[in-house]
Amino acid sequence: MIARLPVIGRLPTIGRLLKRRTKPSEGGSIVVDGARKATGGKARTRIVMTMAVFFGIYSSIAGRLVYLGFQNPDMSGVPQNRVTASRPDIVDRNGEVLATDIKTASLFAEPRRIVDADEAIEKLSTVLPEIDYEQTYRKLKSGAGFVWLQRQLTPKQQADIMQLGIPGFGFRTEKRRFYPAGETSSYIVGLTNIDNQGISGMERYIDDQGLTDLQASGLAVAKDLKPVQLSIDLRVQHIVRDEIATGMDKYHAIAAGAVVLNVKTGEVVAMASVPDFDPNNPYNAQDKDRLNRMSAGLYEMGSTFKSFTTAMALDSGKVTMESRFDASHPIQIGHQTIHDFHGKNRVLSVPEVFIYSSNIGSAREADVVGIDGHREFLHRVGILEKMQTELPEVARPTEPKVWKKVNSITIAFGHGVSTTPLQTAVGCAALMNGGYLIQPTFLPRTQEQAMAVAKRVVSEKTVEGMRYLYQLNAEKGSGKNARVPGYRVGGKTGTAEKVINGRYSSTVRFNAFVAAFPMDDPQYIVLSIIDEPKPEKPGMGATAGSNAAPIVANIIRRSASMLGVKPDFSHENGATLVSYQ
Repeated sequence: MIARLPVIGRLPTIGRLLKRRTKPSEGGSIVVDGARKATGGKARTRIVMTMAVFFGIYSSIAGRLVYLGFQNPDMSGVPQNRVTASRPDIVDRNGEVLATDIKTASLFAEPRRIVDADEAIEKLSTVLPEIDYEQTYRKLKSGAGFVWLQRQLTPKQQADIMQLGIPGFGFRTEKRRFYPAGETSSYIVGLTNIDNQGISGMERYIDDQGLTDLQASGLAVAKDLKPVQLSIDLRVQHIVRDEIATGMDKYHAIAAGAVVLNVKTGEVVAMASVPDFDPNNPYNAQDKDRLNRMSAGLYEMGSTFKSFTTAMALDSGKVTMESRFDASHPIQIGHQTIHDFHGKNRVLSVPEVFIYSSNIGSAREADVVGIDGHREFLHRVGILEKMQTELPEVARPTEPKVWKKVNSITIAFGHGVSTTPLQTAVGCAALMNGGYLIQPTFLPRTQEQAMAVAKRVVSEKTVEGMRYLYQLNAEKGSGKNARVPGYRVGGKTGTAEKVINGRYSSTVRFNAFVAAFPMDDPQYIVLSIIDEPKPEKPGMGATAGSNAAPIVANIIRRSASMLGVKPDFSHENGATLVSYQ
């Protein structure tokens, strides 16, 4: 119809028709005038009809366009823009890339153009043998305009599929995350899903800080996204991950973990947990044994809790270093008997309670402070509060709903409450850094920024006493295996019996060691855990001093120089303890 429009230009106009005159013949003027009138009427009728037809056609088209303009477009068969939305790089404190975007091809099909679904699947399976035949067949026979067949192909897979020449198949360039460090920092950096959205770790934290909104609005442009710098040092992170993996294998354990924490700023410099996963191929990331045990695992931390018990007693003002506690006999309370693992069966001073890790002495220290004071102190140092940090995977500690005397006594040596290893490290940092509780961070933070959010929880005098006890324990107590020449390491062991079928087992343990260095002015806390360790060799022990402490020593030995701590060998022969007045 549109092609015929030029014809309209050749139709006679009304004016031209009216101006035509036929030469009248004799007696025929009346006939001629009547013919002229009839011809003019027919012309007008044709013109009006033609105009009415075209007006109706164009009105219909305009009406359809207006209708379509008010409809929501059907996007069900088209991939959303956020699939290819960019993410910022994640880098460590030195600028080393931990996560970045790379381009990849994804295979889609247009079922309406598929001629033979069976033949198409048969050809495709020669390149992608793992493809689900039935599911793919249903997709190709759905009659939809667009369906995904396989996301994130390798370049070779893409090239091989292109060579198949299957009509109705195509590729879309997408972005996916690549993690150069692999397993090394998997729990910290986290993961994205198939649509490049953060689902765990710092990847999820970045999304929660506004990246998701930027992606949804189409403003997440790669050139405008600055890298996100973490507090992690990839060199130290590698050492930590390597040592706990070696320790888990060496001590035949089911899991292990460790953290390196800056006590002045609260920065997590390194943290790892094994078993872990490869974020570039996270097929097993959801397995039940894949858990970030350092921040999301809850444990009874055993004798490492004696750090808090002793600090609490000293800070209360009711106990001094010269105070003495009777550990000559077990404590009987209710149906429980409290005894020492290697009891001295005598009265012990406060330093002896600490270096001999006396359950009886710790229980008596807690009893001096009282139930309410005990509970208040553990909340004050953050051990029983949910930790505030950027990492989403953080567990909430557990404690008795109602504290009774038996609870206070057992909690004094680490039984009866559960917390995370990272919180334990943060609490111990407050006992080393001058008495300030600083919530941990996975982002860079200066000491000035840390002090702006810090909260004093113990006195400077208590800190001096705890530094003295930590170093004393490394020199004469259970922490001897954590010593590193030149670095003046101090710390506390924790060997906790695990609860099996509702009862504490004397053969299944959860071990930990928390250390600080250098003890004259502590800069870092290093805490290691090892879950259900076995003796390294028949006849050897499986306490924290024999497995968790050596892991800490190896981490410090390999990483101290990278952390900027210079060795000092001036006191190696007959080490001098930090002063305590």
